[in-house]
Amino acid sequence: MELASYLAGERWSDHPACTHPLLAALARLVNDNTSDESRAQLVRLVPSIIGLASDDLRVDAHIALRCATTALPVAAAERQLALAVSVLAAEEMLARLEGAPSGRLSERSRRAMEEVPHAAEQARRFSRAARITEKGFRRYAAPNAVQLSVVGIVQACIDDPDSLLRTLLEETIADCDALIRGTQSTETPAETPAVTPPIHA
Repeated sequence: MELASYLAGERWSDHPACTHPLLAALARLVNDNTSDESRAQLVRLVPSIIGLASDDLRVDAHIALRCATTALPVAAAERQLALAVSVLAAEEMLARLEGAPSGRLSERSRRAMEEVPHAAEQARRFSRAARITEKGFRRYAAPNAVQLSVVGIVQACIDDPDSLLRTLLEETIADCDALIRGTQSTETPAETPAVTPPIHA
């Protein structure tokens, strides 16, 4: 992120204005939790995150959703409930923002939840009793989902967590690029509508 700030012509910072704050947070977490060898492979991603900034809350929701659905199938049992709740919270926020019916799930979310049926059922019971605000989602729920997801992947019993972390970052960047710039993404158009980027004076 510091390199991104430099390339964007900003003051040296790991919180550059040129990148969405939650995407930048994910990039820092991936960088800090990967091996030195794998970290070198992240440098090529720096140019792709410059200019990915938006105030649209749907961007936060898609970032949180990508992270939680990636981590949920591999995370240890004690983290699955929190991640499943994160999936449902992100889906509910997207439905609310897009005027869609409450309770809908994207195909990716449905597949992830099916991997952990016990945690999924607990999460549904919990989510029915809670209603998160947009402010609370942006400030707490979405950042928590990102952090929980990275930790869940790092501590998962999988052969190559570095590779999954790198893939997660790459796919999240692609999601944000599709949302903010309207480019092609791995999702269907209904799941990733383009949003208007902020206008900077």
